[in-house]
Amino acid sequence: MLDPAAPQLVVNSRALYFSWLPADPDAVAAMVPAGLRPRPDRQVFLNQYVVDDETQTSGFGAYSLTYLGVSLTGADAPGGLSPGGWWTHYVSSSRQVREYATARGAPAVAGRTRIEVRGGTLVAETEADGAPLIRARCRVGETGHVISSGHHRYFTRRDGQLLSSVYPYVAEPVTPFEIESVEFLEPGHPMYALRPANPLVIGFGFYSPRASFAYPGGLSVHPGGASAAESARSPHQVPARRARSGLPSGS
Repeated sequence: MLDPAAPQLVVNSRALYFSWLPADPDAVAAMVPAGLRPRPDRQVFLNQYVVDDETQTSGFGAYSLTYLGVSLTGADAPGGLSPGGWWTHYVSSSRQVREYATARGAPAVAGRTRIEVRGGTLVAETEADGAPLIRARCRVGETGHVISSGHHRYFTRRDGQLLSSVYPYVAEPVTPFEIESVEFLEPGHPMYALRPANPLVIGFGFYSPRASFAYPGGLSVHPGGASAAESARSPHQVPARRARSGLPSGS
């Protein structure tokens, strides 16, 4: 088992990362523990990524992973540009990654994520216990010269304490990029409470075929209640042509 206190590096993963407004804001808010506060709009985030080769990691090996959760207020990442997030679900194909993440408080379970790009259409699907749970469909273009970089802050809970950790990242997003649909496929699964509203309203997002990030070496105990400016990012609605198409948005 990897030492959960040791940092880990992942380079050039294929990553789809975006957020939306939920169909059931009250159910989303109920997932956030005491000591943390969801955003007033109850924004939900999702990251589906694939690491194709063991040479892309410092110790994890090749694997796939999906995490999702609730965006927070009063707990921004360094720089104040990205809101902190509470991880509600964490699905990985790697036992080693799951053990490492569980020891750091993540709600890790077994599952697999696939990302396929054909003719400018990306389909990302997450499954667990052999059943598909989430499917996202996007329009994607090519990477250019733009680099996206910064930090994310995620919270977990271990031994009754809230833990905070800051994750640096560097990514090369594609252009154009457009989320067309997000489906939550299993109404009986706890993830279903996070499904998006219909019509689908996206807060932020990108796809990068080369996204790199680090799991930091340390975790800090979060006291809760710290104030910080809420993210000022404006959501955008899925184009009317897509809303009228009848494709599901998950609700």
